[in-house]
Parts: sequence; C-alpha cells; structure tokens
Amino acid sequence: MHAHRLRRRSLIGSALAAPFLSNPLHAADLTPLRVRLDWTPWGCHAALHLANAKGWFRDAGLDVAIDDGNGTNQTVQIVGGGDDVDVGHAALSSMMIARDKGFKLRAVASYARNSDIGVMVPVTSSIRTIADLRGKRIGHTASSLETPFLGDFLKAGGLTKADIELVNLDGAAKLAAYLDGKLDGAFSSIPFFVPAVQAQRPSRGILLGDAGLRLPSYGLFAREETIAKKRDALTRLVSISDGAWAYIKAGHQDEGVAAIHAARPNAKLSPAVMRGQIDLYLTFFATPATKDAPIGTMAPADWQQAVATVEKAKLISTDLTPTDYYTNELFDQARYAAVAGTRT
Repeated sequence: MHAHRLRRRSLIGSALAAPFLSNPLHAADLTPLRVRLDWTPWGCHAALHLANAKGWFRDAGLDVAIDDGNGTNQTVQIVGGGDDVDVGHAALSSMMIARDKGFKLRAVASYARNSDIGVMVPVTSSIRTIADLRGKRIGHTASSLETPFLGDFLKAGGLTKADIELVNLDGAAKLAAYLDGKLDGAFSSIPFFVPAVQAQRPSRGILLGDAGLRLPSYGLFAREETIAKKRDALTRLVSISDGAWAYIKAGHQDEGVAAIHAARPNAKLSPAVMRGQIDLYLTFFATPATKDAPIGTMAPADWQQAVATVEKAKLISTDLTPTDYYTNELFDQARYAAVAGTRT
C-alpha cells in the first residue's frame, strides 16, 4: 500500500509539475514555509493538508510545515510577533483587531468570507429566528469573538441581553452542556460544532450575518515584512491553497478528509464529522461580491462591510482603511487553475 501511495503521488506530482517546473526539485532546492493553524485538526484545514499530501506544494518548490494551533488569538499573536511562522490560518476578524493594535498583518486569502459565528440550536426546537431566543438559556464564552457583537445581534431580533439567559462557559464545558440539553442554544463556530453534535443533538445555526454583522472568517494572513521578503514563495502557497479548495469543492471532499487523517494519524477524528465540517464550511465561501471570483480572493465591498462592523463594536479605530487589512497580490491565476482543475 505504501508503494502504491508513493507511485500515485509521483504521478499526480508529474501532472502538476508541467505548468510549474522545468525540472524536479530535491529537498535542498525547496523553500521552507511554516503555517500555523487556528486549532487542532478539523475540516477547514483540508486544503492545506491536501496540498501537502498531493505533493502540490513540493512540486511548486515549497517545503510547507503545518502546525496545529491553540486558538485563533494565539495564532494571530504568534504570527504578528515575528516568531518562526510565516503564515497564519485563523479568523481574519481577529487579525483585523490585531492589525489595528499595531501588528503589521495583512490577509492574503479569505475562504469563509462570511462569519462562521452564530447560535447553534436544535433542529427540533421552536427557535427559528433571533427573536425566538427570548427567554432561552444560551451558552457563550466571554472571551470569544461573538461577545462584542451580542448587543447588535440581539437588537436585530428586537431583544436585549436582559431578554435571554446568557451562561458563560469555556468551549468544552459549553459543548457538554449543550449536548446534555442544559442549554437551549450555544454561540459557536457553526461549521465546526454543528457537524460535531449531529449524532447526539442535530442542530443548525442562526448566524451573526443574519443580523447584518458582516465579518470575514477563516483565511490566511502574514506579516507585511514576510510578504515583502517571501512574496514569490507566498504567492505559490496562497494560490495552491486557493486552488486546493476549488478542487475539494468540485467533489473531492473525501480526499480532503483523508489528507487530514494522513497528516494527523494519532488524532481521534471522525471521518463523518470532518466531511460534515467541510461541506458546511464551503457554504460560507461566497458573498454577493465574490460569487464569481476565484476562491480565496477578496472583494473591497466585503472588507468595507467588515471594517464598518468591527468599528461599530469599537474593536478597531478609524485610522486604517479597508485596503490596509488585505491584499490580493499573492494570487497567481495560472497556478490556481492548474490545481483546481487537477484530475485524479
């Protein structure tokens, strides 16, 4: 089986190498890059792991190390602090806040262009809208991103914080309480948690976006210094990652699941949950401004909305413009298309 896997990878690599390279590369010829993820393995990491598993990064002259994370905020701080990490993969709204505080960070790809945060509620409940949360017991985590937006979220349904019972719990305790039926709903990352609870308590989400709160979710970002110094290598990484998501979206979700398993063989991961996470995550990709654009590329209108939303919550100042937070310059259409159109 191992020999077969190596032969298969070689064939895939040869097919991709044609538009990228004139000669095969040896390890010493590869440019090293380190990516820090937001959290432990879940479906939104599929493209990065798949690009490594397929040899797409290597065939483009890259040696990409992918490290698990311990939360979006920590990933933002590590990348922004100039540690030996070139690229972060985390919530871009958190990157915006760090940028405003002085970290010279910029988004280079946005995948979940709509906010993934919302209230997870059972599908069997009577809760259908924000207004239906009145009198309900809702779990949240005070240090999480949703907290500054709670007032505006509830206001969109004619409610205030006094109209619901907010229970402050950390992530693990919140999930346990929700599964035990001790909560009527819970704020969370919808594509992460909803597939994880489906077997025990089938659920769906009421999103921040339903209240008009437009925020970018997961994507790639880097320090401006790194972008300047490693522009060519980062362009290859970003374009291949974008293309890998296009490839997955075209019906190769199970390959993404397999790539995560192969990269993290000791993690206790459910294929069904990860497949559900990938499928649900993909629904957050397109906005009206990006519906016809390549995956990963960003639209000025979306960033204008994001800045307005975060400014209103007083999480950033008015000193920066939307274009200070992102760049599409690290996108190579030919490289993207070569990966996105790969045939197995």
